[in-house]
Amino acid sequence: MAGRIEDYALIGDMQTAALVCRDGTADWLCLPRFDSHAVFAGLLGTEEHGFWRLSPARAEGTEPPPADRRRYRGDSLILESEWDTPRGTVRVTDFMPPRDGAPQLIRIVEGVSGRVPMRSELRMRFSYGRVTPWVHKVDGRTVAVAGPDSVWLDTRADTYGENLTTYSDFTVGPGDRVAFTISWQPSHREPPALPDPEGSLEATELFWREWVDQCTYHGPYREAVVRSLITLKALTYAPTGGIVAAPTTSLPEEIGGVRNWDYRYTWLRDAAITLSSLLRTGYREEARAWREWLLRAVAGDPENLQIMYGIAGERELGEAELDWLPGYENSAPVRVGNGAANQLQLDVYGEVTEALHLAHMTGLTRNDYAMGLQLRLIEYLEKHWEEPDEGIWEVRGPRRHFVHSKVMAWVAVDRTIKLIEAGDADGPLERWYELRDDIHRDVCERGYDKERNTFTQSYGSKELDASLLLIPQMGFLPPDDKRVIGTIEAIQRELSTEDGFILRYPTEGAEAGVDGLEGDEGAFLACSFWMADDLAMIGRVDEARRLFEKLLSLRNDLGLLAEEWDSNLQRQVGNFPQAFSHVPLIDTALRLTASGAYVG
Repeated sequence: MAGRIEDYALIGDMQTAALVCRDGTADWLCLPRFDSHAVFAGLLGTEEHGFWRLSPARAEGTEPPPADRRRYRGDSLILESEWDTPRGTVRVTDFMPPRDGAPQLIRIVEGVSGRVPMRSELRMRFSYGRVTPWVHKVDGRTVAVAGPDSVWLDTRADTYGENLTTYSDFTVGPGDRVAFTISWQPSHREPPALPDPEGSLEATELFWREWVDQCTYHGPYREAVVRSLITLKALTYAPTGGIVAAPTTSLPEEIGGVRNWDYRYTWLRDAAITLSSLLRTGYREEARAWREWLLRAVAGDPENLQIMYGIAGERELGEAELDWLPGYENSAPVRVGNGAANQLQLDVYGEVTEALHLAHMTGLTRNDYAMGLQLRLIEYLEKHWEEPDEGIWEVRGPRRHFVHSKVMAWVAVDRTIKLIEAGDADGPLERWYELRDDIHRDVCERGYDKERNTFTQSYGSKELDASLLLIPQMGFLPPDDKRVIGTIEAIQRELSTEDGFILRYPTEGAEAGVDGLEGDEGAFLACSFWMADDLAMIGRVDEARRLFEKLLSLRNDLGLLAEEWDSNLQRQVGNFPQAFSHVPLIDTALRLTASGAYVG
């Protein structure tokens, strides 16, 4: 069975990523891209669906032991795991070098003390565990071939095949180093170049050191901020600048439940807020690359803006279920693709416009087409902002007039007005002043419950929604407005878990709720960070700091967060690691540092 979600480490090359468990098992890897079919899909099934374990040898039939220690090497994405065994200590270093040719996963075994017997067990299964490849030797190299794909194994250790698995048994002593590399290549091409594991390790460490050196944040939460930034960089698809929401699919929001989605795509919302965090911490090149990705994806058709695209800007993301996979801890179905791609979510226009505005304000080189796109998005909103939509949470129930969507439509108009006022674009200012006022008035009249002194999830509803916490952060109303304070306090009362974290909105258990789905979910970590932000904004900075540091304690030992926290099971749930959790972590750290809320 796969490990707990928080037992996994992320390694990646800015084009795809692997998850490696505490016991030395790589249970998830898609090749050659984030959204490609998995070669190791054991995370969502069993070992029969593909894995690669590299750890101390053990007695037949016993469980592989977890590493006694693990860490990232400095500020990098190089994972080091160490085992103390009765015969000595051994270290395994796992990494994926930034790609210059074939994608590679490199694993280096190093003897630290004593003489430790080791075993590598490599079971490649293509097409999410469905296809067993033809494994054979070519010029001393092991290659697995199935259809269009081939994966090559290179090592100086002896290997042998048994039970459709490639094994290697060897022993390391002090200073011994034994490397294993798998490389992907289209099966019709020549074999990939022989790897240079030690040279690649040195180059990978240098890459991450130089990248982290660009960070402009040097506040008290630097360790957490830098690890989150590295994670966001790892979720960026380098060839295009697209940013995936997470490198996984179908890790459940409720263990055993059906809320299992494919996050290996670029949500405009997630990517836009990721861009904002990168800009605020000094990373302008990533911002420029994402802006170029956006312009290519939207092309000349902003009226048909999708909420998400493929990492190269693909529009067709059809959803399917993989019925041969039982799902993580039997959380079925396992889904690939995402049917929400064609939903109407009006808030996306606000997030994209806010990101473009911030990029412009922080000095990113002017792009006339980006300016033109922003104006066309407002022209679209002029005609459609009064329509109901599926909202930020992608409900699969009926469309509603979600308050957050209307607020973000206001943000889009407001930021565009500021652009025109600054003389950086031309547009019908008077008309858009009126549009901005109309949206603001509509939200305050129809989305606010006077009796309870709170904004509501949608017009006419009594439900609350944690996305309302963004009202003061977006400048829709000032933090000291009684309606804002009332909303914050209502969400604390009605959407807070016993341990103080925030749910997105009420769910109905066995009954289909507002989102059209059965089941429940964990506390949404982004919403909990938003609550910390709001508390700081209304002057409750000590409370904000306590909540923030409590949230930091939920990170796994490597500083990684999934999408949600299950307060009952006391464990992380949802796709992992999740950009939408790490972005608000960075933003809240910046806000608390600026407010002086940190107490050393």
